[in-house]
Amino acid sequence: MSEGFSVEEMNVGQSASMSKTVTEADIILFAGITGDFNPAHIDEEYAKQSMFKGRIAHGMLSAGFISATLAMKLPGPGTIYLGQNMKFKAPVKIGDTVKTTVTITDINLEKKIVKLDTVCTVGDTKVVVGDCVMMKP
Repeated sequence: MSEGFSVEEMNVGQSASMSKTVTEADIILFAGITGDFNPAHIDEEYAKQSMFKGRIAHGMLSAGFISATLAMKLPGPGTIYLGQNMKFKAPVKIGDTVKTTVTITDINLEKKIVKLDTVCTVGDTKVVVGDCVMMKP
């Protein structure tokens, strides 16, 4: 497996993206793995009465897409997650394709620390925004 980019190979402004269409199975499996069976995610009848008018994916599922993009694309395999700030801006529903984009905003060569903006979108709608700090040993 590739080790991704070294800190010396990265540049401020460099970005990478991944996309994933959220399925019923994704939501059920995420609930089973985490134990989060909130009816907003699992129970269609309950969710129809909510402000979203139907089931929504767990917010942390989209956060997992951020993690995957960081680990697999930029900075890539071998990356160590140090911190993440995020805000959930809009819901993700079954069948939505979430595009995750990470963009380098700062690099500390000496400490091998990389800061990135992180954004998840569904179409033109930002569903998660934030930033993170990574180490690339």
